[in-house]
Amino acid sequence: MSSEIVWLALRLEGPLQSWGMDSQYNRRNTGLMPTKSAIAGICCAALGLPRGSNQERQFLSLFAGLRMTVIAIPRHIRQRSLDVHRLQDYHTVMNTKTADGKTKNCHITHRQYLTDAGFGVILFGNADLLREIATALFDPRWGIWLGRKTCIPSAPILAGVFVTQEEALHSLIGNLPIEALTRQEEVEKFADGKDSLPDQAMSFLSEKREFAPRRVNNVPGKMSKNP
Repeated sequence: MSSEIVWLALRLEGPLQSWGMDSQYNRRNTGLMPTKSAIAGICCAALGLPRGSNQERQFLSLFAGLRMTVIAIPRHIRQRSLDVHRLQDYHTVMNTKTADGKTKNCHITHRQYLTDAGFGVILFGNADLLREIATALFDPRWGIWLGRKTCIPSAPILAGVFVTQEEALHSLIGNLPIEALTRQEEVEKFADGKDSLPDQAMSFLSEKREFAPRRVNNVPGKMSKNP
């Protein structure tokens, strides 16, 4: 791959989003920001990479070298910004298999979603890799979702590939200053971050998913609720 660096901008909009990080078994919670593993999963689906395949592992190894910034972008209606809420779904699944191979009549789970949320994602790194991702997102091989299959994007995810960070930001937030918006920035060095997240995907193999920690800073925005 070349040493050229670019910025890939993604737009995540939809009536429902769900970004799981520590969810297991019967309770499927959502975080307030998209996880890097979820973004990697979107890219793998767009590229058509089978779960647990050598192609997936190679891609995820390269993807780990990209740095990601997530920006919470308020949505507006009638000049009023919408509040983001967590929606909890009491979910039942009939006739599921148990660990011992028997059939369970009804399996109950509690699943969380974000409503009225909007995000911009900027991936920074190797130009060849990011352009390959952009091509796949423009015409994805498999379906892409905002965390879960019930969370369908309401707008194209791909915002573009840019040669400067300023251009990438402008494609997502226009002339709004980045300082006004809450964001999560991945850092290169451990000492530069304040939080560690276990969402660096290494494998999406169903039987044994693997994740590594990454270091981030959470930066609160300074925008008034009703601009």
